[in-house]
Amino acid sequence: MEEIINYFETIPSSHRSLILVGGITFFWLVEYAAPLFKFDYKKFKHAWPNIFFTLTTILINFFLAFILLKTSDWTVATKFGVLQWLDLPLWASILLGVALLDLIGAWLAHYVEHMVKPLWMFHLIHHTDNHVDTTTANRHHPGESVIRFVFTTLAVFIVGAPIGIIMLYQSLSVVLSQFNHANISLPKKLDDIISWVIVSPDMHKVHHHYVLPYTDTNYGNIFSIWDRMFGTFAKIKNEDLVYGVDTYPDVDSNSKISKLLKLPFDGYRAPVGAKFEPEKLEDK
Repeated sequence: MEEIINYFETIPSSHRSLILVGGITFFWLVEYAAPLFKFDYKKFKHAWPNIFFTLTTILINFFLAFILLKTSDWTVATKFGVLQWLDLPLWASILLGVALLDLIGAWLAHYVEHMVKPLWMFHLIHHTDNHVDTTTANRHHPGESVIRFVFTTLAVFIVGAPIGIIMLYQSLSVVLSQFNHANISLPKKLDDIISWVIVSPDMHKVHHHYVLPYTDTNYGNIFSIWDRMFGTFAKIKNEDLVYGVDTYPDVDSNSKISKLLKLPFDGYRAPVGAKFEPEKLEDK
């Protein structure tokens, strides 16, 4: 455990890039071998907007990274935050630290983006992909990247996370997001078992269904426990999935990047009503 944390404390930028690119490449190839849906689309054309938004996310996080570092250094120096107040073995500190960073920096951020209209308008771009695959994981408007960064910084502040745990969390977050967005078919029982611990592909796909109430479920990124704990866990049969957003039929996977960048400022469109009754949710 100590060796792992020591590595992530000083992880080179090239290694972080390798984790990002390696994850996309691996799941991209698995999508060819075992696809969940055989999309009638040009895979490279579909990937271009998502790759563009991946690059903008990388740039924003690169320029703001010093804030995370300073926040982490301050919490450690002043002994502030959950991990600083508890005297835990290293393995327990890592597990609790990653879990709480996931709760605040990912689950809570995601939930708030769905509940607050101005924030939803930025997050909306992620949901307009109607061919969800591993590249969708990083399809975030630059404005959303800033919003997510704010929540991650808040998480570091509350948790009192050392930089090694932060880098480990971010690496896991990238790979797990690519995994649960990937257009891959796992044996159903295996997917169900996985979903009791981490967010599985089938679990997260429910969140990308085009209509409420399903869109407002399964917010998790790494751990699935948060959705089960807070009552936002749901299931739907894969054959019933329709990706996209019902109120934005004019925006899809291959919309021009300029249109997607302007979308948050074009005005909010209220949901027209759920196409399925809430009681049909196969929850828990």
